[in-house]
Amino acid sequence: MSSTRTHQRPSRSKDGQPGHKLLAIPGPVEVSDNVLTALARPPISHVSPEFAGIFQQALLLSRKVVGSQYGQPFIVAGSGTLGWDQVGANLVERGDKVLVLNTGYFGDGFKDCLLSYGAQVTTLKAPAPGETVPLSSIESALAGQNYKLITITHVDTSTGVLSDIRSIAELIKKVSPSTLIVLDAVCSVGCEEIKMDIWGLDIVLTASQKAIGAPPGLSILVASQRAVKTYSTRKTPVQGYYASWKKWLPIMESYLVAKPAYFGTQPVNLVYALTEALSDLMKGGEEGLAARIEAHKKAAGRLRAVAAQLGMKSLAVKGAEAAGLSAVWVPEGLTAAEILQRAGAKGIVFAGGLLANVKDRYIRIGHMGISVTDGGRGDIERISEVLRTAIGELLKEKQSETTT
Repeated sequence: MSSTRTHQRPSRSKDGQPGHKLLAIPGPVEVSDNVLTALARPPISHVSPEFAGIFQQALLLSRKVVGSQYGQPFIVAGSGTLGWDQVGANLVERGDKVLVLNTGYFGDGFKDCLLSYGAQVTTLKAPAPGETVPLSSIESALAGQNYKLITITHVDTSTGVLSDIRSIAELIKKVSPSTLIVLDAVCSVGCEEIKMDIWGLDIVLTASQKAIGAPPGLSILVASQRAVKTYSTRKTPVQGYYASWKKWLPIMESYLVAKPAYFGTQPVNLVYALTEALSDLMKGGEEGLAARIEAHKKAAGRLRAVAAQLGMKSLAVKGAEAAGLSAVWVPEGLTAAEILQRAGAKGIVFAGGLLANVKDRYIRIGHMGISVTDGGRGDIERISEVLRTAIGELLKEKQSETTT
């Protein structure tokens, strides 16, 4: 006997993509149709003239999106964490003193990475979850030691805390001008203001899958000329291979002038998608980027207003709330796991907490990229409605349990 199988085509969402749960997490985020199409095109040679032109465009746009004219961009297959390794491998020599500002989980991660390269790390922690590191504490630390570099997490994805990079950079330039300023901007590029050259930042590192609006898989880093000089004049060999600028700097310099070069196969389809996303992001130049940042702030305000109505206070203190991410405490009597499960059943994916001691007491809601910039999709409204409904249902069920 012969048999046949019937394959059902996947349902399609109203934006033309295959039906799926809406991502409202701190990354990966939803991607536009044109980015998805770019990802799906047939691969080409990673050393072809065609790809060299596409990669050149991605590198040039990476500069622009962080506010740099002359910074050296690196786009390498890997997660945002690879940016930490690039900093450790190329800028740190054993025994160098490093100051890490910690506003959550990712400050701990950056510290651990730098320790593995032999850095002597001093950590300045925010006084409490949701707060930033006081400028007075940073000034005291810088005045007492000669730090080679300082690392700052612009938006810590575990807490939704936004650090005031402009003020911190101004302070560093005044108190310790020789200290390199390293910005972990994984959760801020594309939705927060960054002026790399004007503010005097030496490293801005990010990744493809958050507010840039591309699929995950690319580490993006822009280094100032001062940072590149620090690397080129180091006294000891680079402690790394894949993250080494000795390998990658000639490659990136070559592609900046649209000449193919090789050290490891570039993920051509991811670069296609990134170039498309960055092109969308930088439409309208600096004014377009500023409008995009403002749109993220407004969407964040709308979502937090809904959360507040439900008794869900922001984890980040007022004035330190990120534009692309909201971390909110769950209502009394509920757990993060319950809310995630209920929202997931309604087609929305939220994220749980990352801070170990309170991880089930708060949830994280991502609002970045196309979900914010394309109002016709209705993503923010849908996220808000599912949050209202899920919380309302769960509280009603809890109340019913206590009365029976």
